Amino acid sequence: MTEWFQGAIGYGFGWFVATLILILMIALPLMLAVAMIIYADRKIWAAMALRRGPNVVGPFGLLQSFADGLKVFLKETIIPSAANRGLFLIAPILTFTLALVAWAVIPFGPGMVLADINVGLLYILAISSLGVYGVVIAGWASNSKYPFYSALRAAAQMVSYEVSIGFVLISVVLWAGTFNLSAIVMAQQSHVWIINGFGFNPLLFPMAVVFFISALAETARAPFDLTEAESELVAGFQTEYSSMSFALFWLGEYGNVLLMCGLNAILFWGGWLPPIDWAPLYVIPGIFWFFLKILIFFFIFSWVKATVPRFRYDQLMRLGWKIFLPLSLFWVFLVSGYLMIFRYGALQ
Repeated sequence: MTEWFQGAIGYGFGWFVATLILILMIALPLMLAVAMIIYADRKIWAAMALRRGPNVVGPFGLLQSFADGLKVFLKETIIPSAANRGLFLIAPILTFTLALVAWAVIPFGPGMVLADINVGLLYILAISSLGVYGVVIAGWASNSKYPFYSALRAAAQMVSYEVSIGFVLISVVLWAGTFNLSAIVMAQQSHVWIINGFGFNPLLFPMAVVFFISALAETARAPFDLTEAESELVAGFQTEYSSMSFALFWLGEYGNVLLMCGLNAILFWGGWLPPIDWAPLYVIPGIFWFFLKILIFFFIFSWVKATVPRFRYDQLMRLGWKIFLPLSLFWVFLVSGYLMIFRYGALQ
């Protein structure tokens, strides 16, 4: 498509138009998907609590998220008089924007990626590490003690679990031999006999579990939702927010949840590849396999939120620093040692 636009309207402007169209092809369906998974989240929680969930607005309640969005859009944006006005408004925009730009390097299928860069995994790490700024700025700019406490919790929590996530990703990169996300997916083809996916490798499966739990903590989902502990912090860093500024935090949170579900699928479970390396399964387009895996992981995210009680803060930090960090660091040595012996023949 880029080449066609460059030939039709010139090299520079054609590239700009084609890139803009590709960005909208990712961003607009993503925002629609966020609205629908909020509905799905609420229905899953309701089913597990033997309730009906959203069922009034639209058929089966499908338009409930859009009604909620219209409601917050029409409400007044209230800025506390003592707040830092500029930073107060920038924080939700930053959170939502970072949740979108991370999708630039996510491959939806063979060649279906906006920016197929060789350091795609490092790009994801960089964007996810910036996510804490939106929360910290929101807490500080509110000039209120409860949002500020929540922001401090969020900073410590996100940094703690990013460290273990980094070591988990090193194990994946060592095995795949690349930082390119498309190449990591292709490295998982027929990885264990005829099964696609690093997660089926007994040596990498523990890291898939660690990555999933760390993703829960990184996105502040239950049981790690200490940044929004209603019984302690009112509503956490979002306490002073209203209207669309509050909704942007909500959209950014679910955008990050979808991103982590996608990363779980790409790094450990074959991405767009079918579960089994069997020719008839490749008739189904890869993007459908990818979306199916995202939905499965999102169901597990909701399942955990509906069933697991919230951790205490000391338990959360102990899990990150005293269990996941040493375990993931040890696994880097284990995986690198295995590869040196059996792939590269270091003992020969």
